[in-house]
Amino acid sequence: MAIKQSAWNGMVPVDDTALYVSDTGGSSLPVVYLNGAYADRSHWRRVITDLGSDYRHITYDERARGKSKRSADYSFEGMIQDLDAVLKARGVDRPLLVGWSLGGILAWHWIDRNPDRVLGAVIVDAFPIGVTGEAGQAAIRKMFRRWRLLLPLAARFGLAARMTADQHAEVAIECNEIAAVSVPVLERLTRPVRFVMATGDSLGTNDGEMEQARTVLDPILARNPNLKVSAKVASNHTGILRKDSPAVARAVRELAAAELFCSRE
Repeated sequence: MAIKQSAWNGMVPVDDTALYVSDTGGSSLPVVYLNGAYADRSHWRRVITDLGSDYRHITYDERARGKSKRSADYSFEGMIQDLDAVLKARGVDRPLLVGWSLGGILAWHWIDRNPDRVLGAVIVDAFPIGVTGEAGQAAIRKMFRRWRLLLPLAARFGLAARMTADQHAEVAIECNEIAAVSVPVLERLTRPVRFVMATGDSLGTNDGEMEQARTVLDPILARNPNLKVSAKVASNHTGILRKDSPAVARAVRELAAAELFCSRE
């Protein structure tokens, strides 16, 4: 039987930093939301509203995002550690993870490492492909240096981190490298995963480039029956949580209901 938790908002210490965490509490199924690379927890508001009080919602800001503190470590392994710390601090067992963009990549890697500690995941427009190589890395660094004056303003709207341009670039480079080698991870997942995919072009892409990139999932889905596409929506990568939150909420409900049914058999 689930233990009822009171609603809580506060800081969870991790290494040299502290993460701002919000937990609606209750004894319902815990849903833990994993943000995009530079996004804060505010982007999940519509999904949480759509799901309502049937679930226990846990959101948190990653290091140097939102209300969380800065750190000397912005690595992917640091993000894995942060998720562990949040789950431990809130006493969460077998949550359903919902991850957008880099949060989706984090979700499938965490499931791969902890299959017995998670119900499953809904992945929002994340797929195993990325820009790699020296030329790609140089292009990413150049892009963020060009945007360096806009980053502090974007951070106020939950769209960037309180990092330097070079730190933003290193996060993006590592994210791309990890995504690019994620095919074997997805192929061996034993927990149920549902994808909600955008179909529109994003900033810097056109003529269906993003949609073509998403086809990398097709052979993986054919090989691993635990992975399925719940919905494909008209919005793009950036706008999917804002414009198509009902599709994400439906995927959460479908996965939760299926797992509850299986647990009763």
